[in-house]
Amino acid sequence: MPRIPTVTGDRAEQSELLERTRRQLGRVPNLYAAMAVAPAALRGYLALRDELSAGVTDARLREQLALLIAHENGCGYCVAAHSLRGQRMGMSAEQLRETCRAEEGDQHTRGVLRAAREIMRTGGRLTDAQVAKARRDGVTDAEFAEIVAHIALNTLANYYNHLAQPELDFPVVAMTAPEGADPTTR
Repeated sequence: MPRIPTVTGDRAEQSELLERTRRQLGRVPNLYAAMAVAPAALRGYLALRDELSAGVTDARLREQLALLIAHENGCGYCVAAHSLRGQRMGMSAEQLRETCRAEEGDQHTRGVLRAAREIMRTGGRLTDAQVAKARRDGVTDAEFAEIVAHIALNTLANYYNHLAQPELDFPVVAMTAPEGADPTTR
């Protein structure tokens, strides 16, 4: 049962935001309907998401970042949502699992995913050696900036899901603890 109920759009601003989401996605996921309780939060989330969709990372890599971040944050809702989106983009079940381990794709993709994972695990405190390795893998300074922005965007969704506990409206995906994670904190 959701801890924070989903919003049906009784207020004009909520209704407009939910309709905008429906037009973009074809439906309103329960995360968005729950976040609409605070239109400013949903507007901010959608604005950052929309701006990042015009960034240097392509749609597949953005989806992989979202999946990796959800996995690292232990967010079953977002792992399910981004696994479904990844499948619709042509990723196999094995590629999705590899994405969660920052192992999928070519050298550049793995570099981006590994940099994202290390940024999350260190609070952005990468060593010079880690930055140099990512750069050797082809990660650009613009990508570093967008990686941090994707972490912020997706962590916002992950943490709100943890708090609000919206009903899962995507196919369930089994999750394993991230490699090196303390399972008692999940």
